[in-house]
Amino acid sequence: MSEEVDGLRADPEPVPGLAAPTVSPGVAAMSASDVERKARNRNVAEWIGIVAGALILALIVKTFLFQAFYIPSLSMYPTLDKGDRVLVNKLSYDVHDVHRGDVVVFGRPPSEPTSIKDLIKRVIGLPGDVIEARDGVVYINGKALEEKYVDSGDRTENLPRQTVPAGKLFVMGDNRNNSEDSRVFGPIPEKSVVGRAFVRVWPLTRIGLL
Repeated sequence: MSEEVDGLRADPEPVPGLAAPTVSPGVAAMSASDVERKARNRNVAEWIGIVAGALILALIVKTFLFQAFYIPSLSMYPTLDKGDRVLVNKLSYDVHDVHRGDVVVFGRPPSEPTSIKDLIKRVIGLPGDVIEARDGVVYINGKALEEKYVDSGDRTENLPRQTVPAGKLFVMGDNRNNSEDSRVFGPIPEKSVVGRAFVRVWPLTRIGLL
């Protein structure tokens, strides 16, 4: 018989002639090994999931939201120096129209003899604008354009009077004496714009909004 002690039933007394059950040490060791292996596999699977999720998220961000671009030349100096890196917002022009003065990244015009896939310039003329340069100064619809981003010694040359066609943008580099832009390859299609460069992210000493 068994008895209760403080509300708990005591273990039954052993039956004479019956041996107590035993656990094989080998079985116990194997079970512990299985548990460790399963835990290790679970950790590996979790890390694979985290890395895969991060890669997918990075791909989504790069494809649809933001992308970093390296500046390979001095055509946008002094705003952007050679070796700078900028972050481009690919959704800007899904929310609002292109503005004069925006720094944009766009697909290289077919006529440009370079292997670089994308170019970066500043939007100077919008569709319908009458644009020209007189005495080194840019005029938009008959009014001189204030361009604080251009070095005071630079002059805008090779820009005869013209009207920017519908659906196109007239772009130029801030370094007017060292930039191949719409003065060479003509206005670019708005649909070729990848996005708006809005911040310089490298080098650290030059981080700032554009």
